[in-house]
Amino acid sequence: MKETIHIYHTNDLHSHFENWPRIRSFLQKRKQWHEEEKEAVYLFDIGDHVDRSHPFTEGTLGKGNVELLNKVNYDAVTIGNNEGITLDYSSLYTLYDQATFDVTIANLYNKEKEYPKWMEPHLIYETSSGVRIGVIGVTAYFQPFYSSLGWNITDPFLELQAQLDRIRKKTDIIVVLSHLGIHDDEKMAQEFPEIDLILGAHTHHILHAGKEVNQTLLGAAGKFGFYVGHVMIEVDTEDHTIISKTARLYEHHELPETSNEKQEIEQWFELGKTQLQKPVAHLNTALTVDWFRPSPLAQLLSDAILEWCQADCAFLNAGLLLDSLPKGNVTKYDLHQILPHPINPCTVELTGAELKEVLRQTLDPEMPHIQVKGLGFRGKIMGTFLYSNVLFSKENQSLRIGDKDMDPKKTYTVATVDMFTFGHFFPELHRAKKHYFMPEFLRDILEWKLNHRR
Repeated sequence: MKETIHIYHTNDLHSHFENWPRIRSFLQKRKQWHEEEKEAVYLFDIGDHVDRSHPFTEGTLGKGNVELLNKVNYDAVTIGNNEGITLDYSSLYTLYDQATFDVTIANLYNKEKEYPKWMEPHLIYETSSGVRIGVIGVTAYFQPFYSSLGWNITDPFLELQAQLDRIRKKTDIIVVLSHLGIHDDEKMAQEFPEIDLILGAHTHHILHAGKEVNQTLLGAAGKFGFYVGHVMIEVDTEDHTIISKTARLYEHHELPETSNEKQEIEQWFELGKTQLQKPVAHLNTALTVDWFRPSPLAQLLSDAILEWCQADCAFLNAGLLLDSLPKGNVTKYDLHQILPHPINPCTVELTGAELKEVLRQTLDPEMPHIQVKGLGFRGKIMGTFLYSNVLFSKENQSLRIGDKDMDPKKTYTVATVDMFTFGHFFPELHRAKKHYFMPEFLRDILEWKLNHRR
């Protein structure tokens, strides 16, 4: 006899709740339908469901996202970097306390180098015919960030090997929930042929009909809830061997509209907004921002990270600030709206010669117009650069750090934002020694500065 196992998967929603009502309705109906037909069905999320750029997620520190997953009756999830490194230690440690689904992550440990009570390195499910399905979760190896927050993260491939050794003889099908990205998923399929299915995330790749690598099926559903994935595994119930594996994606715009979905989407936003209405500062005058010329609010933020990081100098781009702050009370919601990014301040160590080259690049007249995507950035364009404790000489031929001429051989501590250290804009920053200040985001630093202005 044959049994068809249905696996539905989502990934990288990033709190795009405008797509959630249809996804929820579709998954609920599909799960009910398969269960009524006595078919095995499982729902998995592969991480980055949380994104603190949305007020609902910010206001609940991700626990609202967990409630949404609960209502769909997911079976298991793994975490992405947005759950893992944009929440402080305590918030992640308690994030899944009320979850009604399983959470699997093999390569993340707490301060005591143990798994939190809600975390399992692997799971084993059994269908009505006795087919055993092993599920292992792994998440991106962002060691400097996890370490700064107090977590212990380990190499996902080493942990995957350990878990495979534990469950290989206890399972008939092995599924990996991988928040590593497409390249690591392909490598994983080559190195571990015993894995039958890898459900991927992180790099937002789209595999409309899946992708077979070394007889392992890869599935992925893009980002933001634009797709829902569906994998069907046909199994011989006599010897529990796989007969076939197929994958497909359902596009969000093709899913049926739900009743009151617009009102529901607005409600999530308003709930978050209400929770963020706490006043945090008062302005006697407005602080404006301009993306294409120096402005008071952008300069204040640059000065803030200089002071917070206790650096020799600082620079950042005005495009980080999405709007100005008006005169009067400033709330957490106001700061969230102008700085929604999950971006942390950081310091890099550069020689004077390296620093001069980086600053020279920031003066490129084309730089402010660059459209920035990814890297945690939630704005539109780069914007002009602002500097603190840096003075350019006439025609920018030389510069001063503080009250002294820049020494090309001296090492300077430079404060900036973490996205510039990832290698996309400034190679010198990518290679430099770095220190990330966590868990504070830029909006937290600005709040602090507004209350400590001299």
